[in-house]
Amino acid sequence: MEDLQHNPADTRTAAADAVESRMKIELRDIGIPPRPAILVAIEKETARDDPDFIHLAKLLSQDVALSAGVIKIANSPFFSFGKKVPTVQEALLVLGLKQVLRTIAGLSLQQVFKHVPNMDRFWDASATTAEVSAMLVRQIGKGIGIRPEDAHTFALFRDCGIPMLMIPFPEYRDVLVQANREEALSFTAIEEQAIGLNHAVLGAQLAEDWLLPEETCQAIRHHHDRAALEGGAELTGRSRRLIAVAQLAEYLIQQKTAQSQTCEWQKLGDASLACLELTPEQLPELAQSCLPESTG
Repeated sequence: MEDLQHNPADTRTAAADAVESRMKIELRDIGIPPRPAILVAIEKETARDDPDFIHLAKLLSQDVALSAGVIKIANSPFFSFGKKVPTVQEALLVLGLKQVLRTIAGLSLQQVFKHVPNMDRFWDASATTAEVSAMLVRQIGKGIGIRPEDAHTFALFRDCGIPMLMIPFPEYRDVLVQANREEALSFTAIEEQAIGLNHAVLGAQLAEDWLLPEETCQAIRHHHDRAALEGGAELTGRSRRLIAVAQLAEYLIQQKTAQSQTCEWQKLGDASLACLELTPEQLPELAQSCLPESTG
């Protein structure tokens, strides 16, 4: 009988194939939440040659939470022109049609995942990171090559894969704790070791299905990838800067509040600063300018 030799490379390949297979199966079983109907209706109206803002306002006004959210964002520091807008129709004029779609997409996330329990701090953190990201872009200046509204949208969607993993994996909250404390391996590597999936892949898939810009989707997919941040992946400069801005925003918030501490800045901070052409000495002034007074 022939003596069959064991090849370690074959074992590693088989293991990798098994992980990839499980990821595909789990991704299919988890399911990506469908694009909200309100987005479809609004996009249909905005695609017209002469969009009807009154009709758009009526569509939005059917959802109290969404209309209130749109007004709040239109009145936020990075969109407001100093005069508060009281109505949905005026908010639409301030934001513009493209930004309205992205704003509603971001606001819809929380509604889509309202069945996931104990997520209030998560949504609050995402909203604060989005606000600070937009303020950072405005403060750093046009040379950064991204707009405040793009940074805001990215930060809202960056971690949207997390609530998708909460229900099918009861152990996932413990995985998050471990990933946040990990000082060497990437956040997504810890997730994959534990459950064979990571929230960045899931989040990018949701963003793609919801028709967010490709650069935003790619930034979501790679936002824990240091090599991508340093230019090692096929990412545009804008995608890398979206990642870097949100990472900086998160770090500044954590420094001020001393809450929800992670090791991400330890792993990605210097690469983020290099991407944005900033130095550590500039951070105190940016924090003073960009962090809301209510943060802390």
